[in-house]
Amino acid sequence: MNINWKKTFDDEIRNARISRQEGNEGRARVCARRAAGIVISEYFARNSLPDPSESAYERLLALRQIPQISDQVIDFSQHLIQRVTPEHTLPFEADLIEDAIQLRKVLLQE
Repeated sequence: MNINWKKTFDDEIRNARISRQEGNEGRARVCARRAAGIVISEYFARNSLPDPSESAYERLLALRQIPQISDQVIDFSQHLIQRVTPEHTLPFEADLIEDAIQLRKVLLQE
């Protein structure tokens, strides 16, 4: 387990919120996705699962392949891997920062 994962996660969430306040939703999405990747890496470590990549996107895809993963976690991960439209918006309503926070709560029970 990476003992610094909580600080790194919190830093990414903080950066995501700052980016959103500054009107940079694209950067907020990237930070939220990285925060989710940190949580998934910690989940893999706690469950003795191989970490497929340093990439948050690849970790999100790998998480979806684990049989015991709940539908709720799959929904969060789907939001976080969704590509933006040509207008640089998500094709649905979601708060990716909140999704990353909820992913932490559900996966790590924290």
